[in-house]
Amino acid sequence: MKKYLILSFSIAGIGFSSCNKPNEIASAGQYPVAKKVDTVDTYFGVQVADPYRWMENDTAQETADWVKAENDVTFGFLDKIPYRDKIKKRLEALTNYEKLGSPFVEGDYIYFYKNDGLQNHYVLYRKKGDGGTPEVFLDPNTFSTDGTTKLAGVSFSKDGSRVAYQISKGGADWSEAIIINAADKEMLEDTLKDIKFSGISWKGNEGYYFSTYEKPKGSQLSAKTQYHKLYYHVLGTPRNQDKVIFGEGATQARYIGGYLTEDERFLIVSASNTGSGNKLYIQDLKDPKGKLVAIVDNFDSQQGILTNDGSRLLIETNLNAPNNRLVSVDFSKPTVENWKDVIPETENVLSTSSGGGYLFADYTVDVKTAVKQYDMNGKFIRDVELPGIGSAGGFGAKRDDTELYYSFTSFTYPSTIFKYDMASGKSTLYYQPNVDFKPDDYETKQVFYTSKDGTKIPMFIVHKKGLELNGKNPTWLYAYGGFNISLTAGFSSSRILWLENGGIYAQPNLRGGGEYGEKWHLAGTKMNKQNVFDDFIAAGEYLIKEKYTSSEYLAISGGSNGGLLVGATMAQRPDLAKVALPAVGVMDMLRYHTFTAGAGWAYDYGTADDSKEMFEYLRAYSPVHALRDSVSYPATMVTTADHDDRVVPAHSFKFAATLQEKNAGPNPVLIRIDTKSGHGSSNLTKAIESQADQYAFTWYSMGVLPPTAKDDM
Repeated sequence: MKKYLILSFSIAGIGFSSCNKPNEIASAGQYPVAKKVDTVDTYFGVQVADPYRWMENDTAQETADWVKAENDVTFGFLDKIPYRDKIKKRLEALTNYEKLGSPFVEGDYIYFYKNDGLQNHYVLYRKKGDGGTPEVFLDPNTFSTDGTTKLAGVSFSKDGSRVAYQISKGGADWSEAIIINAADKEMLEDTLKDIKFSGISWKGNEGYYFSTYEKPKGSQLSAKTQYHKLYYHVLGTPRNQDKVIFGEGATQARYIGGYLTEDERFLIVSASNTGSGNKLYIQDLKDPKGKLVAIVDNFDSQQGILTNDGSRLLIETNLNAPNNRLVSVDFSKPTVENWKDVIPETENVLSTSSGGGYLFADYTVDVKTAVKQYDMNGKFIRDVELPGIGSAGGFGAKRDDTELYYSFTSFTYPSTIFKYDMASGKSTLYYQPNVDFKPDDYETKQVFYTSKDGTKIPMFIVHKKGLELNGKNPTWLYAYGGFNISLTAGFSSSRILWLENGGIYAQPNLRGGGEYGEKWHLAGTKMNKQNVFDDFIAAGEYLIKEKYTSSEYLAISGGSNGGLLVGATMAQRPDLAKVALPAVGVMDMLRYHTFTAGAGWAYDYGTADDSKEMFEYLRAYSPVHALRDSVSYPATMVTTADHDDRVVPAHSFKFAATLQEKNAGPNPVLIRIDTKSGHGSSNLTKAIESQADQYAFTWYSMGVLPPTAKDDM
């Protein structure tokens, strides 16, 4: 991941080869020495050692030295994989096609994002009218010489004349906002620095709302951030004069957001402490004496204001509706006892949008998109006819628009843009990319397998047509399972490389996600978290039982909460897969809430401080703590990055050091630590390099020579 022993066998008519692997890392003694300290924490009378606590100090020289030494080992290993460069070149070829984002109108211009193919970042263009000549408006590829500064958000004032665009450096969640005139791109004031988890919401052209935290003491990339505040900034005034709108005293919360309705009459404020449940407030800005009024004053449900029609408010909520519903209420009496259903809850999860005087209900039906159009009172108009079975998005527009643009994609259908006439319901192809692959060569199926407790779990399986189910197909099993997030069908050009080489891609929809609403989500949280791991393990067992693959050809993959999933799974079932690829994972479940905004994840996880029962439950599956001595673990490549201030790299550092210490088998245990990247790759070049290394490591560890590499052997 040079000498090869060719042992050919057939997979769907494609010849794979096995390869032996000299230069393996066979024991922890060949890894960089990670010192152990005597740090011990006590939870409810139980002492828990934390020998690698020093790795949490991301500014210490000894941490930097260990990172460098680990990267030297990792890239030394990867450099010996003879087809690694060829994999990277094929990924570049598959990615090198023009990509376009859906157009949107601001002021006198139509704006759209475009990537010529291998640009590190999409460029924002604009033109006057459909027939206008496109011009570059913002090019993030010029923001830094190494391409690691990216565009993190763009917000236009209502008339489109002023713009706030945010930039992120090195992949961090912290950002800066630059305020310009749209016409000539002239800067209007000094850059607004140190913003986190916030957009920009304009009030006319004179000022805007934004949210952020007090700058933490110590490392900005790892120190805990606790209380968010919503500010209002008047253009041309010093930041120390910004008014705090929400977030002080009794209104403190971990995540606070503020935005205006399209007519700019109402300020909406949402406040939450975790990823689920929020308080909701509203203020009539046209009333000089208006104050923020609570619509929902507890965290028991999730809701947000979709739009308004005068004083009539439309609110999407999961209050008494785990699959969501849309309700209406008048601003004069906005509290929940006055809500009336506009689009009631159904058996399928609902997400609503509006535009052109219509409502659009996006339903998730067994992890597939179905869209219905309604008038503003909830009267059904039509089912929106989509191009096929897959995922659609973008059914939102301004209230005076007559057309909108939506995108549609599936595993073998590149993201394509359609123009939709809202009056007639007619869709017209607007833009379809030209990708170097043949969709008809592949098939996608959805199966429902049984988890440990009897629950049926859906899973997508994608592969070449005619694949032989012989138990020898390299299979990439990817999942997430948390935070009410749904994994839907979507196209990835990098995934095509895996598929065209005879691999299988499998994507189960585990409990903890949002595919079947809040009940599905809660079935994978706190004391139910083991359900998520059981669902994932059962997915692997299904693929093996049905002879799609075997343990020797199975790779398990996931990022962030999905990295936790992989870490916990390999600790509980080290025999399940040949390769494990935990990315930016939450690996220390006893201390995750002490870093950056980690405390906000407690709704899903619980914390070790909650109760003895919760502590014991977390410690039992926490990847750092669940690894055992003298166990043969899968070939593992942990991936993280130095600017990840969401799931700090110390999680991955401690897990990798522990795994290298305890692994008793011959499989390599590597950690790949990217620089100037965050919770995701900071640019396309880095993303391609990371994916190429994961594919190379996986095939190499399986002893497989992919057909793509044969010409060089």
